[in-house]
Amino acid sequence: MEKCNFNDVKACLKKHKPDSHKGENGCVLVIGGCEDYVSAPALSASSALRSGIDLIVVAAPEKAAYAINSFSIDFITKKLEGKYLNLKHVDMLLDFSKDFDVVLIGPGLGKRAETKAFINEFVAGCEVPIVIDADAIQQIEKQNIKGLLCPHAREFEMCFGKYPAEEIEKRINDVRNAAEKFACTVLLKGRTDVISDGSRVKINDTGNVGMTVGGTGDILSGLCAGFIAQGGSYFEAACAAAYINGLIGDFLQKRHGFGFVSSDFINLIPKAIFKHEEFIKEGKQC
Repeated sequence: MEKCNFNDVKACLKKHKPDSHKGENGCVLVIGGCEDYVSAPALSASSALRSGIDLIVVAAPEKAAYAINSFSIDFITKKLEGKYLNLKHVDMLLDFSKDFDVVLIGPGLGKRAETKAFINEFVAGCEVPIVIDADAIQQIEKQNIKGLLCPHAREFEMCFGKYPAEEIEKRINDVRNAAEKFACTVLLKGRTDVISDGSRVKINDTGNVGMTVGGTGDILSGLCAGFIAQGGSYFEAACAAAYINGLIGDFLQKRHGFGFVSSDFINLIPKAIFKHEEFIKEGKQC
């Protein structure tokens, strides 16, 4: 079985033209956050921005958006009325999303009934490429599945109705079958990541058990969105993101043992992508 590698990253990165303007090298909209959760969309936004895109905007309930702004001066936030997203936000965000290369929906949205209704109405109407993660995966209805989904095993079961097999060949078949049936791309996170668009399949073996720390999935989905915004297909972006996310996790584990946290990933992303050989050599010296 073919493994993810740096060629997947290269496939996603378009050349920056010398005369390009702001926004022409990738714009990502993250829809996430609520009164209870603000760090998840901030982590996703940070990783997307560090992947090489031009612009990141986080759409979140007003108080959450102000908190998200405090994570980085590089974030733009779209501040929405209320404590949680609901159906009244759908039309405005569908129109707003048309100015972006890709939408990432899910990190920190919460699991209220009003938010579930928002998720399904928005995803059904979204006309730009979309990455579905976290709370959005857990609440998406089967008829609205589309784009790229990044579940762990339990979320895979919630979304597709079957817990993925433990044995790797059967697990690969489960992911391929789900992707084919629902005409989407699936990145199943695990000890070995499995990525399929229903026809192609790759596995990723970078990463380690220390990456069970909270937030690494948000880093991953942000990388997926960033790579799509720069020209990658869903499948290429998922393979590239899984590889880079795990590679950085391995670097951190060698350097810090199991004492690393998700925010440690962010500043390592540019080097892992754009100074890849240097990063690999440095990792071997840890």
